[in-house]
Amino acid sequence: MDPTQAPNHAPDQAPFPAARFIKEIGRGVKGARSMTREDARDLYKAMLDGRVSDLELGGILLAMRIKGESVEEIAGFMDAAETSFPPLPLPPGEFAPVLIPSYNGSRKLANLTPLLAMLLAREGVPVLVHGVRQDPGRVTTFEILAEMGIGPTGSTADMLDAFAARRPCFMPIELLAPQLAHQLSLRRILGVRNSTHTLVKMLQPFAGPALRLVSYTHPEYLTMLTAYFGGVAPTERGDAFLMRGTEGETVANANRAQQIDWFHAGTQTVLVERDAPADALAPAPEGRDAAATADWIARALRGEQPVPGPIAAQAAQCMRVARALRSES
Repeated sequence: MDPTQAPNHAPDQAPFPAARFIKEIGRGVKGARSMTREDARDLYKAMLDGRVSDLELGGILLAMRIKGESVEEIAGFMDAAETSFPPLPLPPGEFAPVLIPSYNGSRKLANLTPLLAMLLAREGVPVLVHGVRQDPGRVTTFEILAEMGIGPTGSTADMLDAFAARRPCFMPIELLAPQLAHQLSLRRILGVRNSTHTLVKMLQPFAGPALRLVSYTHPEYLTMLTAYFGGVAPTERGDAFLMRGTEGETVANANRAQQIDWFHAGTQTVLVERDAPADALAPAPEGRDAAATADWIARALRGEQPVPGPIAAQAAQCMRVARALRSES
């Protein structure tokens, strides 16, 4: 399905009157008021179902962009988002699945998200990478994995086969969650990101506990996401690692480890401390294009060059927690 086209809906679904919500959230940074979790869920579900008019939808997206999401609003949006597509089956094995969202790619640094995914998968961890295929001016994880012979899948059977073969699975967002993909595509029309760009990085699509790797870019999102995973997120959905993104990607910076906070059953623990600035740079691909990065990652996996320390440490923590999650469940 073309993600720029609105999904088809049942003809008996009545239009959703959104004016009362826009009246509250559309009064600017100082005058706007946040919605309750229930109202946010109902509004976002109507948006996903195509029951909000284009005019009202544009107003909602821009109002939320200016106001910023509250914890209750992001929780309500997530409640609606995770019921908009069928859950994925939990794979067998000693590890809970690890979810790596990839919606940014890289512009200045080499995108080493595929390295993290490959390090985990070869140890038997089920790794689901979900995201976009392309982003103009950036090198995406999809493009690098394709250079390594790992293509996209939208099939549950293919996903489970990849896990069994100790390969990461890349599932494009338009195949994992078509309605969310449509909301993402509206950036091309409005020119700015919207709340869905935050939601897709928080998704947990499995029918059982999984470990989410979640990143943020702006400080206000650290505050909101800490509150969400620390007390609002459903604990039965599994755990989350939260860190500042490397150009928006959820892979550790090869040169300077970011702090990684682990959220388990509402408890926050610092797993990795932030590194001080280093004079020496870690080995990195000479080129930034997909082919050069894929070649460099392949050589690192063969042991021909060292894996950057922060990424190796991140992988080790993922394995430890994913094993513990499966043991608990």
